[in-house]
Amino acid sequence: MSIEELLEQLDETLDSGIKIPGKRTVVDIEKIRAVVDDIRLNMPGEIKQARGIVADRADIITNAKREADSIIRSAEERAKAMVAQEEITKLAQEKAGELIANAQAKSREMRKAAQDFVDEIMRRADDGLTANLAEIRKTRASLKQQIPTATQRSE
Repeated sequence: MSIEELLEQLDETLDSGIKIPGKRTVVDIEKIRAVVDDIRLNMPGEIKQARGIVADRADIITNAKREADSIIRSAEERAKAMVAQEEITKLAQEKAGELIANAQAKSREMRKAAQDFVDEIMRRADDGLTANLAEIRKTRASLKQQIPTATQRSE
């Protein structure tokens, strides 16, 4: 018999007792003791079953918490990895921008230096050619002055 059935029997035994004035009832004590003994005999199995259910429930809750913690940790790690990846991408873009800006500045400097160098060479060539032209003109003038003197001598 189950505990519920035994408790029902106990209720029936109490209800079938003889009522006396003053809210008292005379019951068959042997019947009540027999029911209580049966309850005691049946309790351990049901208590074990109840304890098993409680233990299973506790295990399920513990496993669920463990799994939830694992999922949360995994999600946090993925979030950190994504943030780190985003940071790496952002830093790489910033570095690329800096490298491009530096390369453009260096290119401008080199172009300016090359133009200055070519301008200096051309100025020197111009100065040298101007000096040579002046020397040629001087030599020509000198030759022109010598030609009349040579013509005069031959006469």
